[in-house]
Amino acid sequence: MRREHIDYHEILNVSKGATGDEIKKAYRKLAFQYHPDRNPGDKEAEDTFKRINEAYEVLGDTEKRHRYEQFGTVDDMGSPFDFGFHGNFDTVFNDLFTDFFGGQQGQRARKGDDLRYNLTVEFEEAVFGGEKEIEIPKEERCTVCKGSRIEPGHEPIICKNCGGRGQVRQSHGFFTINRTCEFCGGEGHVIKHPCKACKGRGSVKTKKKLKIKIPAGVDNGTRLKLRGEGIQQHGDTIPGDLYIVLQVKEHALFERAGDDIAVQIDVGFPLLCLGGEITIPTIEGETLIKVPAGTQPGKVFRLKGLGVTKSTGYGRGDQLVYLNIVIPTILNETQRTLMEGLAQEFAEASPKSRKGFKEKFMDIFD
Repeated sequence: MRREHIDYHEILNVSKGATGDEIKKAYRKLAFQYHPDRNPGDKEAEDTFKRINEAYEVLGDTEKRHRYEQFGTVDDMGSPFDFGFHGNFDTVFNDLFTDFFGGQQGQRARKGDDLRYNLTVEFEEAVFGGEKEIEIPKEERCTVCKGSRIEPGHEPIICKNCGGRGQVRQSHGFFTINRTCEFCGGEGHVIKHPCKACKGRGSVKTKKKLKIKIPAGVDNGTRLKLRGEGIQQHGDTIPGDLYIVLQVKEHALFERAGDDIAVQIDVGFPLLCLGGEITIPTIEGETLIKVPAGTQPGKVFRLKGLGVTKSTGYGRGDQLVYLNIVIPTILNETQRTLMEGLAQEFAEASPKSRKGFKEKFMDIFD
């Protein structure tokens, strides 16, 4: 039974008198547009791509084209579409992806595995930045076999299953598909005598020391990426990357609040009533601040520019000083006498008030 006539010229949008270069140019344009990788899940694009390849399989071959244009059919030529992309079709298809995507024909970049390293830094290092030295596991090319994985003095054996091609063809009715050879893993050869030094891996495990620059202003969970410092094993064209994940140690005095640094300072209530100067620790050393008389609880003192370097890289946050009122739990006789006298003074200043010392005291510091 003969198939219905298909107009291959119409499929490629070329005239019957088109030259070979014009047919090739038209095919490349359409194949790039309808390739399955550019149209995932699009059944219509997939069918169009098959028709385009079928058309070029005929019109791209001088003998087949002449026969098609003479008899209007290709039934006696075997399958008009071979998904294995052999012969003339294979050459053009590789040219297509070289032109549009670059690189060597038939070679795809294969990146090695990434590494993660958890690095703990001091609070001060997170604020000001610094440098740390770490040691990571590394894969280096075996010096004995020079990465070939073969014991010196021996040669690889061509894979009998694929004949050294690295791929085998499987027929699926109307078309055939190339698949990676499962016996050689696509390499086209097998190793009967693996290198004893690296046990046939082509690389050996070692360690490498790296100096890591810690940017100022980093925080918990900050990730630093070092390109090319990951794993590269046999078959990887480029190494993976190394990700440094930072964990900042807690400080005995300071807490991080975004770009600001907070510190809690214990003071007695007389200081808030009378005012005075107190010494405050900062990330850069000690400094004096003045506490005005009558300062109320909850007052926050802000020291400009003594915080963390901002994520933008420009300027720093502030230091926030919180004053905690310390209430004595035990009073000696002198302190009690003085406290009772103070309470009496407050009571006389407000004769209408019926509140006792405890209530008055709470009012002061509420």
